Amino acid sequence: MTETAQQAIAAQLRWQAEACRMIGSPLYAGLLERAAEDVESQGPTWEVLHGHEDDPRFSVLGLRLLGAVNRLVLTEREPELAAAYDAGDVPRAWQLLRDTLGRNAAELRDSLDRPVQTNEVGRCAALLFGFLAVSAETRLPLRLLEVGASAGLNLRWDRYAYEADGFSWGPDDSPLRLRFELEGQPAELPRGVEIASRRGCDAAPIDPTTPEGHLALLTFIWPDQSERIAHMRAALELAATKDVTIDHEPAASWAQRMLAESVPGQATVIYHSIVSQYLSDEERAALFDGIAAAGARATAEAPLAWLRMEPADDRANLDLTLWPGGEERRLARVGYHGTPVELL
Repeated sequence: MTETAQQAIAAQLRWQAEACRMIGSPLYAGLLERAAEDVESQGPTWEVLHGHEDDPRFSVLGLRLLGAVNRLVLTEREPELAAAYDAGDVPRAWQLLRDTLGRNAAELRDSLDRPVQTNEVGRCAALLFGFLAVSAETRLPLRLLEVGASAGLNLRWDRYAYEADGFSWGPDDSPLRLRFELEGQPAELPRGVEIASRRGCDAAPIDPTTPEGHLALLTFIWPDQSERIAHMRAALELAATKDVTIDHEPAASWAQRMLAESVPGQATVIYHSIVSQYLSDEERAALFDGIAAAGARATAEAPLAWLRMEPADDRANLDLTLWPGGEERRLARVGYHGTPVELL
């Protein structure tokens, strides 16, 4: 039997509901389950989402929908829904959400064009171990290049403080303290790292120094995950000055341009976290092939590291390839928002 448009959208929402439940948002899991039923009964959710039945799964239609609604909540246009979110009252929140969808259908349909951008700083707790490994092995300053950098918050990872049972790293006076679960014992790691430069690219860069930038970054954080919201606000405090360049450019062409010439005396680290799923197959292949080609040109004086945290199953994989040599290592298995970190 051919799948109908309603069935396709409902399946997307149920898939996202399960992902939200797994990653720790009972609020969004419950709302998305009800939204799927509402699509099947041609309710207000269907009115907003119809026409998106062919959207790729990893464009996360459900999160784009709830992010569009959350923008209304954060701008104080839906105070009753905000109160239900704060209370974690899923049945009440669904009633209010359904009403919100009905009253704002046209605006919300337009908002679906905004891609999901969280710039999740919690992932730095995992990426940290990759950066420190490169620093320890090359003993060179790091040239940081981030693909899909959004607002560049994860380019400032060395300015954050990290705490786990038996482990700490970073400046004691940082306004952002990332507390995470650590499984496994880290090797001896450098206590400080010299950063030579920081630069990133994004398909839709966000300026973290503006009110609109703040709103955009908070929009896609799930309202019942207060710790993530607190992390974002602290990271935005550190990003108050424009000291990081984010180029508005596709991933593959930008990486090719940045890696065209090596920089002797620096270890170049090109990295990304939960990005590759949002790229087309062609763009992803071009990006990966370009990095590998640059790796083949790397030397001991100008090494290249490729660090990536990308989806696997219930956890993401943190992988590192370091050239010259090109040995690929799996450093850790990681929770999608950065905790736990299981060192391998």
